[in-house]
This record gives sequence, C-alpha cells and structure tokens, in this order.
Amino acid sequence: MAASARASARVHSFPESSEAASVESLALQACDDIDSLHAVHRAYACLEKLIVPQGVNDTEEVYPTRTELSALVLVVNEELQRRIETADSAMQSLRVALSGGGAR
Repeated sequence: MAASARASARVHSFPESSEAASVESLALQACDDIDSLHAVHRAYACLEKLIVPQGVNDTEEVYPTRTELSALVLVVNEELQRRIETADSAMQSLRVALSGGGAR
C-alpha cells in the first residue's frame, strides 16, 4: 500500500527543479529503507523465537507470529532475488564481453 502511494506521488508530483526531484527521491528511498528495516526486525524476532531457549509453558513467546514468519520469508526472498539479479547481470556482462571480444 505504501509503495502504491509513493508511486502515485511520483506521477502527480511535478518538481520545479532537479534538486527538488532529488530531494523527493531521497525521501522516498529513506521511507523504503525504513520499511525494509522494519521487515528485517520482524524477521529477526521470528528467528530469535525459534532459536533462543524459552520457557516450555510460554507458548506465545515460543511460537513466532504469522507476521514474523511472513517477514522472515520476505527478507529471505528479497535477498535471494537480489542475488539472482546480481548473477544474471554478471552473466549478461560476460556474454557482452565475450561477444565483443570474439568480434575483434
């Protein structure tokens, strides 16, 4: 929901200068970064509940919540996607380098 609000803000906002656009871009990036930090914190809470020894009778403390598990999966998925994109970019660069090197 926050992403769609930011996207519509980009569409409807007409900054008067490149400096204003840069400031708006930095503000939006900061909001995205803070959202990511919240997701990482929820993922950490999930892992902590799974790893740290807790009292056996305290089931609410022992079992991670659905939100925490979702955050954990989201963080892992985002990191996996980032690594796939990095590997794909490296392979594309290698293909370009090899095709350029073979033409010489």
